[in-house]
Amino acid sequence: MEYKKNLKKIWHFIWYDNSWLSWIVNVIIAFLLVKFIIYPGFGLILGTDFPVVAVVSSSMEHNSNFDKWWLDNELYYNKLGIKKEEFKEYSFHNGFNKGDIMVLVKPDKINKGDVIVYTTNKYKYPIIHRLILLDPLITKGDNNYKEDNENINKDAIIGKAVLRIPILGWVKIWFTEFLSIFGL
Repeated sequence: MEYKKNLKKIWHFIWYDNSWLSWIVNVIIAFLLVKFIIYPGFGLILGTDFPVVAVVSSSMEHNSNFDKWWLDNELYYNKLGIKKEEFKEYSFHNGFNKGDIMVLVKPDKINKGDVIVYTTNKYKYPIIHRLILLDPLITKGDNNYKEDNENINKDAIIGKAVLRIPILGWVKIWFTEFLSIFGL
């Protein structure tokens, strides 16, 4: 009976108590649930160790409407044989922004124009760019003036973007910047 009484006290503390300590415990519980249950669960369902990523650079931003962006980039893509109509068929043809969250799946097949996330020895974090050539695998950020200067091994691809959630990635970016103040 004492066991049930203690459980009720804990339950009340977590869900109904308005103290700072209760708030801190709730944040810790939420973090643990996301880190060890929700995120790995999404990964299992989507077939990748990185089911969601926050966009931390502006390399895929278009900074305007598609037609204006295309006018600024038409010559580059035409050299690759990519016409405006073809590019408009690509996923995320309007780009996406720093601070967005991208949902990834493990790709069975990759196509020119797909937005992929891959790792490299050059950078600490994975890169999310558009695949512009298939043989060899070459990527480019839509907002960059040139392609990434490395060939990508298919084993380095950790996911293909399938869904964009605007703005929510800023939470991760701010949290990471906050932790960096303390050298973490």
